[in-house]
Amino acid sequence: MPRLVPRGLWIAAAACAAVLAGAHPAFASEASLKLPSFSEPLFFGGASSGASILIWGLVVSALGMGFGLLQYVQLRNLPVHKSMLEISELIYATCQQYLVTQGRFIAILWVFIGAVIVLYFGFLVDDPDMTAFRVGVILAFSLVGIAGSYGVAWFGIRMNTFANSRTAFASLKGKPLPVYEIPLQAGMSIGVLLICVELLMMLGILLWVPAEQAGACFLGFAIGESLGASALRIAGGIFTKIADIGSDLMKVVFKIKEDDPRNPGVIADCTGDNAGDSVGPTADGFETYGVTGVALISFIALAVAPEHKAVFLTWIFVMRVLMIGTSIVSYLANAAVARGQNTGKDKIDFEAPLTSLVWVCSILSIAVTFAVSRWLLAPLGGNLWATLSIIISCGTLAAAVIPEFTKVFTSSHSRHVAEVVAASKEGGASLNILSGMVAGNFSVFWKALTLAVLLFVAYFFSQSGLEQFMQHPAVFAFGLVAFGLLGMGPVTIAVDSYGPVTDNAQSIFELSQVETTPGVAGEIEKQFGFKPDFEKGKHYLEDNDGAGNTFKATAKPVLIATAVAGATTMLFSIILVLTKHYADLGQPFSLDLLNAYVILGLLMGGGTVYWFTGASMQAVTTGAYRAVEYIKKNIKLDSAEAASIETSRTVVRICTQYAQAGMFNIFMVIFCITIAYAFFNPQFFIAYLVSIAVVGLFQAVYMANAGGAWDNAKKVVEVELHAKGTELHAASVVGDTVGDPYKDTSSVALNPIIKFTTLFGLLAVEMGVANPGIAQVAAGAFMVIALIFIWRSFYGMRIASQ
Repeated sequence: MPRLVPRGLWIAAAACAAVLAGAHPAFASEASLKLPSFSEPLFFGGASSGASILIWGLVVSALGMGFGLLQYVQLRNLPVHKSMLEISELIYATCQQYLVTQGRFIAILWVFIGAVIVLYFGFLVDDPDMTAFRVGVILAFSLVGIAGSYGVAWFGIRMNTFANSRTAFASLKGKPLPVYEIPLQAGMSIGVLLICVELLMMLGILLWVPAEQAGACFLGFAIGESLGASALRIAGGIFTKIADIGSDLMKVVFKIKEDDPRNPGVIADCTGDNAGDSVGPTADGFETYGVTGVALISFIALAVAPEHKAVFLTWIFVMRVLMIGTSIVSYLANAAVARGQNTGKDKIDFEAPLTSLVWVCSILSIAVTFAVSRWLLAPLGGNLWATLSIIISCGTLAAAVIPEFTKVFTSSHSRHVAEVVAASKEGGASLNILSGMVAGNFSVFWKALTLAVLLFVAYFFSQSGLEQFMQHPAVFAFGLVAFGLLGMGPVTIAVDSYGPVTDNAQSIFELSQVETTPGVAGEIEKQFGFKPDFEKGKHYLEDNDGAGNTFKATAKPVLIATAVAGATTMLFSIILVLTKHYADLGQPFSLDLLNAYVILGLLMGGGTVYWFTGASMQAVTTGAYRAVEYIKKNIKLDSAEAASIETSRTVVRICTQYAQAGMFNIFMVIFCITIAYAFFNPQFFIAYLVSIAVVGLFQAVYMANAGGAWDNAKKVVEVELHAKGTELHAASVVGDTVGDPYKDTSSVALNPIIKFTTLFGLLAVEMGVANPGIAQVAAGAFMVIALIFIWRSFYGMRIASQ
């Protein structure tokens, strides 16, 4: 097995320290950004200040947390059979083991990042306000950001491992409605709590941290949550697909059923469902909301006219607070309608109420945005309130339209998925894979067109008077679109979290062996008051898992589109810093396609995306090979007993080790190559950031939708065609195992990679341009280190030849 080599970390740290030790003082940084005062009476004819309005935001956030915790308590108290509860608690125990291990790993990465922060802000920044106390503030808030990502991820796992066994047990009642309601309740609890925790932290900085310290706090917070989310998302994506592939291939090799209790890989697969599909998205969602908010705060502080900064910042946070209320109201109203329509039915379309929830929330959010914006911004005159409402609503509308286009290519009811199944009937795994690739490639065009149209609308309206209030209104418009994409955050997180619960619930049904336990039907009837229907329950869980697959797929392009639109706003900060620096030197700074460095940067950005895709999939491939090797040696098919706890834990350890080894290599490359390119040439670096965002968007959408098509094609074969154990099923399983790292490892991890690269690049490029004497030497040194870890990410992770 690969060893996570600590000396590699210290080699890079030593190189960094050596380079920075010879650096000249840099110019003042964005950490010195000063925010406006919120105490002035700017609203409602001088009757209210921004601070008094934002205080209500704290109240709403606290009430939202109460809602999330109430859902948690209600769900935990739902009835569940002991056999299912034991399995879900075992899954949670292995998840805890994984999270603790990842926590130690993140701590190692933070020590390295923390050392760079101290060196840079403590010794290199030529800023009299950059005291030791402020450096400590940046470090402290980076820990707050990590704790936020890590904490909400842990809560998500605990919530989902309550919901999985309760969903499995509810299916035995022979009615589909509870099988839909419980996973969504868990998802709403996670989504609302995540947004509320994020808001409490950010509002606390705005209201209680002195204005001259707030920039440092937000910077540290963004770096911390970005680091935590990147580690959890990438490592979780590698872990889950090692386990998933290792478990799924046993169905083909040994012709056993899915989630066969004798298979030691099944518990690891269930743990991976949470590590990859719960921990990763939850931490990623927390970071996405935070970094997008920080990007807009920075833009407003830099580019908006001084007399309007407090008004715009207050408006931004009021919009964010409103998403809590609109999401909860939409959820409760949609739940009441779904219950009224489906109570007593024996068959429902599990996707239909999830779809209606997304649209209800989107429409309500847009209506509330217009109403409240007019209430707050009308006194500024003109149509500012309408312009900003239209721009932000472009993002909110995209958050509903993009999932619809996603379902066209990934839903078990879609023609593209039907084509994958049809191709598999005659062409086996080969045509299955090719047909899924067609769906993924075709989907990219429609997603790009949708996003481009909505961004153009935002740009068009940004030219209608915003220049009176700020510089570069088009950049602000793109940032607002990203903000709007997150405008129904709790619902977006909820439908994404729906998937891991439905997946685990199906596994728990099989692993508990409740169906074959002697006397269990009578026991359930006596203890819980109903006669279990095992066949219906099993069918509902399998059918609902298809809906979970679909809606896991719908959240992915929303988050990646947010990363790209949000990166535009962060890129503006970098360009503004560089423009000011070169103006102080009497030199121009511009981006020109005739500049060779710009073309080279565009080339290397795309190349880096493909390196990352390959490196993350290499970790999955090698880890899955080791997992399959171990499972084959230890599976006992001549016994009726379930796999031992020890063999199951060993598979978990294999997955964890390869996830960490893959993540370590990837982190070191991203870190070192960002510094190398930033020091090499600023025009090259900005072009590199643009390219990594755009190419990353296309690659992520292609991989996510191709993977979703393969996944639900397998589900159609199993649920609708009842073809388990056939050659058709084997072909669909092979396609699904190809799609696993596509959709749940490489594609989803590009989101935090784009944001971390852009955010960290803001610091790196400042170091580079401020120290031209050592820039080329530093670029070469860090590029050599990056190439070492690029080599390790492939050749150090290869499957050894026999």
